[in-house]
Amino acid sequence: MQNVFLFLNLGGGEVFLVVVVILLLFGGKGVPNIARTLGKSIREFKDATNGIQRDLQSHAQDIKNEMNSQTREIHEQVQEVNKEIKKDL
Repeated sequence: MQNVFLFLNLGGGEVFLVVVVILLLFGGKGVPNIARTLGKSIREFKDATNGIQRDLQSHAQDIKNEMNSQTREIHEQVQEVNKEIKKDL
C-alpha cells in the first residue's frame, strides 16, 4: 500500500484529505464497496499485464527457436561446402 502512495507522490496530509473526502462522498458503508471494487480492478489489471508479458515471452521464445533452427541449418550447409572444397583439393 505504501508503494501506491510513493507512486502517486502523496504525503500523509494529502492521504488523510483524500480519505476524508471519500468518507464524506460515499459514507462509511460505501467505502468497503469502493475498496472491494478497486481491489478487483487492480487484480484484473495485474492479470492482464501478466498475460501480455507471458505472450511476449512466448513469442520471443518462438523467435529464438526459429533463429537457432536457421543458424543450425546454415552451419550444416557451411560444413557441406567445406567437405566439397576438401574433396576438390
